[in-house]
Amino acid sequence: MLDSRTIQVIKSTIPLLESAGPALTIHFYERMFKHNPELKDVFNLAHQHSGGQPVALFNAVAAYAKNIENLAVLSSTVERIAQKHTGFLIKPEQYAIVGSHLLATLKELGGDAVTEEVLEAWAQAYGFLADMFIQREAQIYQSNAEQDGGWLGERQFIISAKKTESTVITSFILTPEDGKPVKDFIPGQYLSLKLKHPNLAYEEIRQYSLSDAPNGNSYRISVKRELGGQVSNLLHDTMHIGDKIAVMPPAGDFILEVGADIPVVLISAGVGQTPMKSMLNQLIKLQHPSAITWLHACEQGDVHGFKQAIHTKRQQHHNLKSHVWYRKPSSTDVVGTDYDFEGQMELSKVADQLLPHAHYYFCGPIGFMSAIKQQLLALGVSAENMHYEVFGPHADL
Repeated sequence: MLDSRTIQVIKSTIPLLESAGPALTIHFYERMFKHNPELKDVFNLAHQHSGGQPVALFNAVAAYAKNIENLAVLSSTVERIAQKHTGFLIKPEQYAIVGSHLLATLKELGGDAVTEEVLEAWAQAYGFLADMFIQREAQIYQSNAEQDGGWLGERQFIISAKKTESTVITSFILTPEDGKPVKDFIPGQYLSLKLKHPNLAYEEIRQYSLSDAPNGNSYRISVKRELGGQVSNLLHDTMHIGDKIAVMPPAGDFILEVGADIPVVLISAGVGQTPMKSMLNQLIKLQHPSAITWLHACEQGDVHGFKQAIHTKRQQHHNLKSHVWYRKPSSTDVVGTDYDFEGQMELSKVADQLLPHAHYYFCGPIGFMSAIKQQLLALGVSAENMHYEVFGPHADL
């Protein structure tokens, strides 16, 4: 544990951190990539360019300083980051590299306010935090290797099927090249793919939600074509049946955990439906006896993925209800057939199906999820019954 003086010094630097803001972590990443360019193969460079990752890291550093006396409140944050790190195959020795650049950044931006005592305190605090991550990640790596169908590090998979779900979403079935089983996962988790291609300046690792229930033989991911997205467009346009992809074991802390007597509401917008689809398929596979409600929002019919699959499941399972919102229906979209409501998702329109004791899982753009959270709170749903996933760097709603 950290001693009281170290804790006191760390807390004294909170005003400095808040004054610097995300500029601190922007400088950190620029410095690290300059001196250790090999780490560009590890980090998602698109999130660097968008500014999302520096902001997320700054929020994590600030939260660590503010909760240095009560780290238990950060346990969910540590778990989320550790899960993500295993998808990037983070090694213990890389923490020392990150630590050296973090301390150098503090000194370079903090000036005279960052004394030797401050640097020593942050060195101890960072080392303590790094050890927490290293230990948890070692547990995850070991568990992945020991489970039936599990593995450690990269494993070669083959694209065994490719299906167009909408004009922007394509599903890929990934089957292991060695023909052996694959480990189970918990619906809501994601796969990490490593792609090396002449069109990419560096190796790129991307994490995509699994979009089907576990079956022990293969995995399915469903990828949205992002405007200007190098990797998503590469997958859509240049990766075909028979091509190989390096895959890391499933990971993630956004998971379906409900008892048989708990109603489940799955809420999504756009490609945020992919982890919901995995959850839905698992609930149906396990014959979940309580009510299941599927709520989805998208722009219009041509981008509406899994439309027919959801319609078929609703016809086959009496306890499944679904409602769809199109923000701007096209002239060929039919209300009552393709969609139920026009405009933004308003939960008040289906309030009679939203039970306070149900568990709510939601995924989509940040603005969408923030609005959903506020609507659920207004309907009397406890925050403890809400579970959400952010695609990309984490943000609090």
